Amino acid sequence: MLYLFDIDGTLIDTGGAGMAALKQATREVFGDEGPELDLAGATDLGIVGSIYRHYGVEFTDEGFANYLAVYHEQLTANLARGEFAGRVIDGVSPLLDHLAASERATLGMLTGNTAQGAGIKVRHFGLADYFAFGAYGCDHADRNRLGPIALQRAEMHAGRSFSAQETWIIGDTPKDIACAKAIGARCLAVATGSFSISQLQSHGADLVVASLEEAIGRMG
Repeated sequence: MLYLFDIDGTLIDTGGAGMAALKQATREVFGDEGPELDLAGATDLGIVGSIYRHYGVEFTDEGFANYLAVYHEQLTANLARGEFAGRVIDGVSPLLDHLAASERATLGMLTGNTAQGAGIKVRHFGLADYFAFGAYGCDHADRNRLGPIALQRAEMHAGRSFSAQETWIIGDTPKDIACAKAIGARCLAVATGSFSISQLQSHGADLVVASLEEAIGRMG
């Protein structure tokens, strides 16, 4: 089985360090903190593109790279200073340990974070060893396009292909559920972010839990 994990709200809570880094980067690049941002299930490529459009500035690969250079530096600094009350979300470690101990489980990330941003976060919170590959928010602005990328990279990592039917996407937002449906995968939704159990159920997740620890043994 293939298990693809979202990061923010699912595995970790940065305590606001990520949002602060986006505002700091926007202030450095554009001179103020920019528009209100809805980060739930969004991709970094989509987020930064919307910021550029807000200012009426052409969004180019060079502009994205320049913005990310500032953002990644600020994110690293915010986490290192300890000013934000970040944590690994309750229930995460037991599930990851359970899956990592199984020879039948392959773990990866499917996240709206950039590859570098994802690495900064999971390393800081001690989760990097669980994940050897992923699909990221710098691969495509549309989260629903990340599933096929994740399947391709899983095959490269594991040396075997994974069907959608043997793939679980684990996240905390309706966009994670939609991402799973886009490739015919199953979705485990966890109510540790900003969406309730009933809200996640209404979007058609295959399994909804209050804590990831509740999912142990329930994803076959």
